[in-house]
Amino acid sequence: MEDLILVTGGAGFIGSNFVLQSIASEPARILNLDKLTYAGNLNNLRAVEAHPRYRFAQGDIVDRDFLRDLLGREQPRAIVHFAAESHVDRSIHGPDDFVRTNVNGTFSLLEEARAYWSALPELDRASFRFLHVSTDEVYGSLGPSDPAFSEITPYAPNSPYSASKAASDHLVRAYHHTYGLPVLTTNCSNNYGPHQFPEKLIPLIILNACAGKPLPVYGDGKNVRDWLYVEDHCRAIRTVLSNGRAGETYNIGGRSEKKNLEIIGAICGLLDELRPNDPAVPHSKLITFVKDRPGHDRRYAMDTRKIERELNWRPLETFESGIHKTVRWYLEHEDWVRDVTSGSYRQWMAKNYATER
Repeated sequence: MEDLILVTGGAGFIGSNFVLQSIASEPARILNLDKLTYAGNLNNLRAVEAHPRYRFAQGDIVDRDFLRDLLGREQPRAIVHFAAESHVDRSIHGPDDFVRTNVNGTFSLLEEARAYWSALPELDRASFRFLHVSTDEVYGSLGPSDPAFSEITPYAPNSPYSASKAASDHLVRAYHHTYGLPVLTTNCSNNYGPHQFPEKLIPLIILNACAGKPLPVYGDGKNVRDWLYVEDHCRAIRTVLSNGRAGETYNIGGRSEKKNLEIIGAICGLLDELRPNDPAVPHSKLITFVKDRPGHDRRYAMDTRKIERELNWRPLETFESGIHKTVRWYLEHEDWVRDVTSGSYRQWMAKNYATER
């Protein structure tokens, strides 16, 4: 078997960072399979588009005939499965796509991966891995003093998005226990960093603040998340793929629990220094509280002791170093921002954040 990794959703935010990091750090070839929905952007991968170890294939993971042909032709030694609908707010307004991609798509991929893996020679079968990238949201919500989510925390998803990811996690687990498919699952906390689509909190705040637009804050702004710099997450995935035990789950977090208002305050402070001539300075005066979204989880936190103990992984970035890199990236990549903030994105923003309280 040739050293090829099939990456699904490799044109999205985390997937593209994984592809870029993998091409730079290891000898394996990467085949990026992406449907190119609104958040899939090949501009994320311009740096490697002509690289001899990188190729792109456009396709839908729900299409089993397509998957069967691709796996048979390409013979990957591993599948790293990022492809997913991932924005909670979009799942509230339109859950159908989340069930289709996250549940049915993962099922299709598992079925075709199982058939492909079953037909491999014994040595190749032993070394094959299916790594499923998931989220901390499957565990539900924590109270202020509750212990962090561990790999054995019961599932309690609270949104159509997290429910669809929980379903996909269960399917992945079942395919290991029923069929022996050598799977790995990672559940990560909130990612941030370069190439993140600007519907998510951090890029949204950066771009709105620079433009003098309101900085929308759900509810009271005291919802807590554990923030993970995307390059640390990608290192963790590569570590789990190389050294994780088949059938195991690994929680990945940034050791950076922050309230949303703290995140926004940190961004505003950086922009006050970096862009003193923006339309509104201090940028924090743009903060605008909006109606809370339905089912908004109060707190997430990740217990990462398992991956630290077993695989010797730890985040390299603090929140302070990571947010500084992130703000600078968005300020230095105005062309990328302009390309992704299309008319359809503006319509989505108007729909989702229109109601002030």
